Formats: sequence, structure tokens, C-alpha cells
Amino acid sequence: MPPKGIQTYREYAVTTQPGGKVVVMLYEGAIRFLQQAIEALDRKDYAEKGRLINRTLDIITELDSVLNMDVGGEVALNLRKLYGFMRRHLVEANSKKDANKIRQVIRLLENLLEGWRQIAA
Repeated sequence: MPPKGIQTYREYAVTTQPGGKVVVMLYEGAIRFLQQAIEALDRKDYAEKGRLINRTLDIITELDSVLNMDVGGEVALNLRKLYGFMRRHLVEANSKKDANKIRQVIRLLENLLEGWRQIAA
């Protein structure tokens, strides 16, 4: 766990960012955690792999929970389906120790990240 000052700074950095930048930060974090999960899997550090996948699942769940289905319409519905797919894929990747499934989710997140970077710019 990071020292209290660093954690406070991180929380401040997130809470003071415009919404689109927060989403970008969440996608970047999820991608980073999944890349680290693959590295942990390669080292056969299954506990760390599981911890990192779970952190990513938390991010995806948070992104899904803030979707405004009334305003977002079809886009929000498609994102909800995509987030559900990612969660199922990561749960399976975790249980089967499947780096390819993790890579597939990384590619999806990278595509979404690019779109959000353009929105947030």
C-alpha cells in the first residue's frame, strides 16, 4: 500500500479531473494491471496475477456502474455488454491461467482508450 501522502495525492488527482480524463485514467490503469498480470502469470506468481485481474475487474465494474443508460442510449448499452464480456473473459482467464484471454481484453480496452483520449482532449 502506498504511503498516505501518495494515496491522498492520487485521490486528489482523480477527483479534480474532468470526467473524460478520469475515464482515460481508469482505462490506462486497467491496461497496466492486465499487462502486469501477464508478467505475473509468466513468473507463475498466480496470487499476484489474481490480485491484478481483480483490480481490473473492479475498474470495469466501476466504469459499468456509472453508465447513464437514459442519456447514453445505444452507446451505453453496447458498453454495458462489452464490459460484461470483459468481466466474463477475465474471470475465465484467471481460472484457466490464460494469457491470451487477458491480451484480448487489453486490446478491447486499448480501443476504448483511444476513443476516450480523443473525447477528453
